[in-house]
Amino acid sequence: MYRLRLFLLLSINVLISDYLFSQTEACPININYNMQNLTHWAAYTGSFQSQNSRTPIATLVYDSLSTSNPNTVNAVNIPEYMQSAPGIQVLTTSVADPFGGFPSIPNINGYQYNYSIQLGSTSINSSPGGFVRGISYAISVPPGSPTQPYTITYAYAMVLEGAPHLTVQVPLFSATLNTPDSTVSCANAFYQLPTLPSGNTYVVDVSAAISKGFTLSTTPSPNNNGNSNETKYRVWTKGWTEVTFDLAPYRGKTVRLIFEADNCVPRGHFAYAYIALRDACNGLSISGNNPACINSIVNYSVPALANAAYRWTVPPGWIIQPPSDTTNILSVKVGNTTGLDSITVNEQNSCANLFATFPVTTSPPTIAGTVIGDTSICSNINSIPLQLTGNTGLVVKWLSSTDGTNWNDIGNNRSSSYTAVNVSQTTYYKTIVQNGSSCSADTSAAASIVANPRTVAGTISPQNLVVCLGQNKGAVLTLNGSVGKILDWQYSIDTLHWQNVVPQVTDTFYNVMSSAQPQQYRAVVQNSASCPSDTSNIAYAAVYNAAFPQASISPKDTTICFGTRVPLRVTINTATNYTWQNQNSLYDPNNYYVGSNPYSFTAVAAPPSKTNYIISFKNSNCPNLLIDTFSVNVYPAIYVNAGNDTSVVAGQPLQLNAISSNDGNVSYLWTPIIGLNNPSIYNPIATLGAELDSITYFVRATSAFGCYGTAKKKITIYKTAPEIFVPSAFTPNGDGRNDILKPITVGIISLDYFRVYNRWGQMLFSTSEINKGWDGNANGNAQPSGTYVYMAQGKDYLGNIIFRKGTIVLIR
Repeated sequence: MYRLRLFLLLSINVLISDYLFSQTEACPININYNMQNLTHWAAYTGSFQSQNSRTPIATLVYDSLSTSNPNTVNAVNIPEYMQSAPGIQVLTTSVADPFGGFPSIPNINGYQYNYSIQLGSTSINSSPGGFVRGISYAISVPPGSPTQPYTITYAYAMVLEGAPHLTVQVPLFSATLNTPDSTVSCANAFYQLPTLPSGNTYVVDVSAAISKGFTLSTTPSPNNNGNSNETKYRVWTKGWTEVTFDLAPYRGKTVRLIFEADNCVPRGHFAYAYIALRDACNGLSISGNNPACINSIVNYSVPALANAAYRWTVPPGWIIQPPSDTTNILSVKVGNTTGLDSITVNEQNSCANLFATFPVTTSPPTIAGTVIGDTSICSNINSIPLQLTGNTGLVVKWLSSTDGTNWNDIGNNRSSSYTAVNVSQTTYYKTIVQNGSSCSADTSAAASIVANPRTVAGTISPQNLVVCLGQNKGAVLTLNGSVGKILDWQYSIDTLHWQNVVPQVTDTFYNVMSSAQPQQYRAVVQNSASCPSDTSNIAYAAVYNAAFPQASISPKDTTICFGTRVPLRVTINTATNYTWQNQNSLYDPNNYYVGSNPYSFTAVAAPPSKTNYIISFKNSNCPNLLIDTFSVNVYPAIYVNAGNDTSVVAGQPLQLNAISSNDGNVSYLWTPIIGLNNPSIYNPIATLGAELDSITYFVRATSAFGCYGTAKKKITIYKTAPEIFVPSAFTPNGDGRNDILKPITVGIISLDYFRVYNRWGQMLFSTSEINKGWDGNANGNAQPSGTYVYMAQGKDYLGNIIFRKGTIVLIR
């Protein structure tokens, strides 16, 4: 490699000596690839001898001043050695590196590089060994004082594939600065992945690689090199790093800057790097935020010097953040006062002693402000100026939203005003504001533009109608499909001069009244004050020379109880016949007869539920009908349950309880009142003497409207003490007689249990409900004829326990 570099140095120095001496303090021509090609750079590609030393066995040199190919004049890419794949490329557009994710053209702490070189590729298809690629520039340092800095600053990033080889054989990237008689070690960089022996092979020394700033990529290697013991995840990356060096000691001399990326010597693992250079050579330059936002944390940096010491100074009130101010990157918390000040730095190593000053203005934090312009507009025909006020900082972008949640970028960057045009739906507008790059961006309060749909007057139907003499109803014009509020209906006799109807009508229908001559009608509609009004089509009303029917009905609306009837009374003043449209549950004894006017009759209706009875009247030649409606509402039937018939011991109180289907205000009346403590409540107590054998009570539940329902309950009076009687036998054969075995409780308030057992003591049935019994089955199986044992226990009204036990006979 040394012989190759020496060869390049000698040959290129001779070729470019004619123009190097003419350079001034400015940077070398195209040092930063601003010509977007490799002109004035030299390049070379080559190959190692597989499994041999790192010295290339073959190279191909591209010279910018060569009069024949290959040369670098206007070249934007150079292929890999003896291959078609690009090995050296000029990059003018930044993309994310597929392995490291960093940009291919860097922005380092605010300094944006414009171009870069990709040196190398993922290709490993070389022969006989790995690829070698390099570029170099012969820098003619302008004459001048050796104390006046002349700096070159470059940035690099790299992607190296890990390889199971000796460290001296693995992929690498290097940067070298050669003088006429030596190499400037403090400007050199040399990176490769160190390896450790592991059995019969080598592995990457992970700890050492991480300490050198490498990160293992989550993207697998695209190459299959045949080594089955290698993982696909073996690519390591190192992000952008800046380096600077001072060439002031070499005033009037020529030095050479060389960048090289080598695959592994055996050829199965790749390396590539990105290199970008600054077009600023007049000394050290600080990169960072200006202005700086009050109380924010910001970073400032200078390109690194190898093994350098750094000393920073910051404005009063600014606080240097960890780790310290002794590296090329300074993190600092800005003070809380505004004004103009500066940051300084001194970096020094064995090659250079550089100083830089960075003027900085402290600015107040961002205040987003408010967008004003709230208004209501008509959809699609509008132009609304919006203005941001009360902000501190510049507009980054304007945003719009139709739901207040999802926002769209509408651009108009940096302008504090925006005009919304032809807004079609309700939309909100706000801005993102930022007072300098170091201040946090904030979002303004939004303005809302409420978009009202455009007015649609709609269509009147029918467009033509006839009105009889004296007609005051039934000739109805209806407006359909309108959007907006109806301002009024208008009429005209010539379609030229229009007047509003009196009184004003704002409904979607208009009842045309009889007039002496034909008239035309239309509706005027407007959807909000922001939209112009619109006028419907014209409807025409002709006059028919015949009297309109005249009749009255009573009652028009009424309510009855279920099961009752209501009379419907009709009085005809002008009509020759009438018709019912609904005759269900209607009785009309008049049988459609109309005598001389005026004429009256009564029909009777008994509907089971709410029903409308529509009656229409016709008068001789008038084509229009007078239609009217009896609306009969029906209260639902009231159902009452007084409970099952029961028995009681004479003198023992018995609680009665009536339940009504009506949930409203219901009154109750029990009859007869014999033995009742209060016959006007739903749950009176009956106490009956021995003079009665039985009694049947009737209860009526009456609603607030007067509708009622009834029920009854029979009570048998026993002259004995409270008792539980159980029949001695039953016949569950399904004939409806004596099919159920149940206890007869006399004077028993509650039944604790009634149980039936077979002769082996197995319980076949149990209940605690009075009037419930056994049907002769157990577990779904009919039990055989025979004798069974029962037990029953209950309590009388005094709380005494009544227990009975015995046998019964089941007969099949």
